[in-house]
Amino acid sequence: MSGPLKLWYILNIVTRDDIQLLYEYDRWANARVLQAAAALSGEQFTCDLGGSFKSVRDTLVHIIGGEWIWLHYWNEPAPTFAFLADLRTRRDALFAPAGLPDIAAVQRKWAEVEKDQIALVNGLSDASLQRMLPFRSTEVPLAHLMQHMANHSTYHRGQVSLMMRQLAGEPVATDFHVFLVDGRG
Repeated sequence: MSGPLKLWYILNIVTRDDIQLLYEYDRWANARVLQAAAALSGEQFTCDLGGSFKSVRDTLVHIIGGEWIWLHYWNEPAPTFAFLADLRTRRDALFAPAGLPDIAAVQRKWAEVEKDQIALVNGLSDASLQRMLPFRSTEVPLAHLMQHMANHSTYHRGQVSLMMRQLAGEPVATDFHVFLVDGRG
């Protein structure tokens, strides 16, 4: 990588503290959404609402499957395209919505992934966050991929909020400022 993009990465350093705060927020927001989803009936939880992921369950499973695949990708010392293809196959098997039929099953799977996430985040250093990883046709610092993953989860939590409203459920606020004021305790 060279030129303006490389300079941008150099000037926009993300620190270990930044990532720890972001992932503390991500876990807090995920827990709030899971708690809200637990109030739905089983029928509501799996109701096809016609979205990009058809139900609250399928959207939550997509979020946690995304977090799982990124964690495994980041833990691989030298990821290859073959490794990534295998990882996608494993994710699709482990996170098939039919295999997680209710909120309790989703919560159990979430707890497993969150445990691995905490271990990864706690093991980071400012230097390790600058590790360049292949991403599509370029390389990107680990820190920016980690920001992407948290942003991906935020995007889909917003979809869950809309679905909760469609089901006459109670969505919860998961805004970063709410976490900063009320969630860090």
